[in-house]
Amino acid sequence: MSKRFFIGFWSLFLVGIAATVLLFYLLAAGKLGYMPSFLELENPQSDLATEVIATDNVVLGRYYVENRSNISYENINANLRDALLATEDIRFFKHTGVDLRALLRVVKGVASADLQGGGSTITQQLAKNLFPRERLNKIQLVFRKLKEWIIAVKLERSYTKEEIMASYFNTVPFSDNAYGVKSAAYVYFGKPIDSLKLEEAAVLVGMLKAPSTYNPRAHPKTSLERRNVVIGQMYNYRFINKAQRDSLIKIPLTLNFHSASHADGSAAYFREYLRLWLKDWCDKNPKPDGSKYNIYRDGLKVYTTIDSRLQKYAEEAQREHLSEMQAIFFNYWKGKNPWKHFPDEWEAVYHHCPEYIDLKKTGKSDEEIDKIMKTPIPMQIFSYDGGTKDTIMSPFDSIRYHRMILQNGFLAVNPESGFIRAWVGGVDYRFFQYDHVNINTKRQIGSTFKPFVYTVAIRDKGYSPCFRVPNEPVTFEKSDPRFHLLQDWTPRNSDGKYGGTLSLKQALANSVNAVTAYLMHEMTPEAVITLVRGMGIKSDIPDQPSICLGTADVSLYEMVGAYTTYANKGVHTEPLFVTRIEDKNGNVLQDFIAKQNEALDEQTTYVMVEMLRNVVLGGTGSRVRYRFNLLNDIFAKTGTTQNYSDGWFIGCTPDLIAGCWVGCEDRYIRFNSMQYGQGASTALPIWAKFFQKVYADSLNFKNEINPEHRFEAPEGKLTIELDCSKYKNGSAAKPSVNEFE
Repeated sequence: MSKRFFIGFWSLFLVGIAATVLLFYLLAAGKLGYMPSFLELENPQSDLATEVIATDNVVLGRYYVENRSNISYENINANLRDALLATEDIRFFKHTGVDLRALLRVVKGVASADLQGGGSTITQQLAKNLFPRERLNKIQLVFRKLKEWIIAVKLERSYTKEEIMASYFNTVPFSDNAYGVKSAAYVYFGKPIDSLKLEEAAVLVGMLKAPSTYNPRAHPKTSLERRNVVIGQMYNYRFINKAQRDSLIKIPLTLNFHSASHADGSAAYFREYLRLWLKDWCDKNPKPDGSKYNIYRDGLKVYTTIDSRLQKYAEEAQREHLSEMQAIFFNYWKGKNPWKHFPDEWEAVYHHCPEYIDLKKTGKSDEEIDKIMKTPIPMQIFSYDGGTKDTIMSPFDSIRYHRMILQNGFLAVNPESGFIRAWVGGVDYRFFQYDHVNINTKRQIGSTFKPFVYTVAIRDKGYSPCFRVPNEPVTFEKSDPRFHLLQDWTPRNSDGKYGGTLSLKQALANSVNAVTAYLMHEMTPEAVITLVRGMGIKSDIPDQPSICLGTADVSLYEMVGAYTTYANKGVHTEPLFVTRIEDKNGNVLQDFIAKQNEALDEQTTYVMVEMLRNVVLGGTGSRVRYRFNLLNDIFAKTGTTQNYSDGWFIGCTPDLIAGCWVGCEDRYIRFNSMQYGQGASTALPIWAKFFQKVYADSLNFKNEINPEHRFEAPEGKLTIELDCSKYKNGSAAKPSVNEFE
């Protein structure tokens, strides 16, 4: 070998080494394109979903751009860790970010056309996830790969192996809008990550090679094959034995798929209400640097008062009863047109529907729009059988169909803490976004308002529940300055029957209008309005005597909150739905407690409890006992509005209050008979079915919601007589206008 060749060879060799060193230096220094700084490596940015967490630690839902939630290494299922190592990087705990042995294996495989796997380590894949590749040509791709080597080495210097693996699992994208393995575990298997079985973990790890190709929902066959490859790798590297492998590969692919859509899942109406509330909270509570939290990117953890099990029971109770009522309702209106006498209302509904508005924007005439809207097309409609139904129907008929669906609001609250335990705003958020629990959603409340009138009478007049009142019509005259009337008003009993006298507890139990009117005639509307303001009702209450029969529009949220006063010894507790908000690192940003105020004295409160018990014992709510066999201590009030547009039932136990409303979105679409239209028929059964389910689940709720608990009487002797056999004060006379002048 000549001296010239020797010098030339080593010169080229040294120049090559120097060029390689220079290349890596320039890449690392960011001279040949973007390279993340040390600060960026220490704090890699990725969008994190805000989690909505129930009191039993179930994640009710997420708000996100990317459906991603982080998890620490300690909480990663061992099956996932083993499957990842066996499939992607068995030498993970031995290399320093770049595995030269794996690279040599790749080179050998390419040369022999027998490629046995890739050379990228878990750390390199993490680098790619944290700093994704843009669309590159082949030369750029080579440079990008070299950059990922450098980033991988830097990551290894900055983090422990455990932190790198956890970060990888948190950043890897799956299909179906799931980012990170925690989200994927819920989307595909409906369970927390620590509950994954080995074969389920193998499915998720198998998806890492190509998430769309091995999507178990879209491509179950290829996903199963890939899962079994992962299980085989776990056997090859002795994570499992042969018997386990042979058993596992025979298990069929079974999913419990949960769509990542915001509209799907439990408590959808509550989560939407919370989303809007959170956006307002973020505006008012900036970060330390003055910027605003973003609920879609900053990974907040919102701890709510909802109990996922109670929420489930409420949704089940609603669906069970309303599916039966809906069939009756459709049959009731069969062959009839509910809009016949309300053409203007129908025109308003029709012209404000999204389909009509979109067609109008295109410049089409009304005739063209009507033709399109009345042409049958394939579509999905709401159905109690599975939630949706494929059918052929015109958009015109679809609007009418969905306006005929009975809607429901249901709210359950702990009277002492104010914690909202269940919130059902409608029958299906995918089809009906109007929330019937929302504090801004108001309906006429009917007889559920009557207890407030009785409360003022007992508090201010000292009446006993045994006090007897004439069951005769009472006229409010316009000449009486207390009532601000333009004409005389005489309310009527719903059954048209009068005569004799009734005790206050009899009258309230059976919701007798004449007796309520008698009590209102003794007082003023202002006194009742002042009371309900202290009980949390902020809605507009007209200064008119008609409010005694529940003519005002009030939200279910407010009504249930007001009834906490009766169940909580006179202390009103404002319903609460969030207890704590944390940032992505677990730092508490704010704690929340319910606001309380003493609205009533204990004696008046207990007298009202005693009277409202009779609603269930023998009044309008008695089917709670004789039909649903709920024999525990319950007080309640039914409500039915004029023309049966709204059915109400609010029932209270010592541990939990729940209120229910049922009706159609359009008030003129309704039952036209007491048999089906009253609150005892429409709303009460949902309440009763809910409590049947709760009491049957004694394993979870016996200590918290116990049928053995009773409302406690105040300490000391009552000055108001509750025993009618001992009551001696007789009856009241029929009121006259002059009596109050």
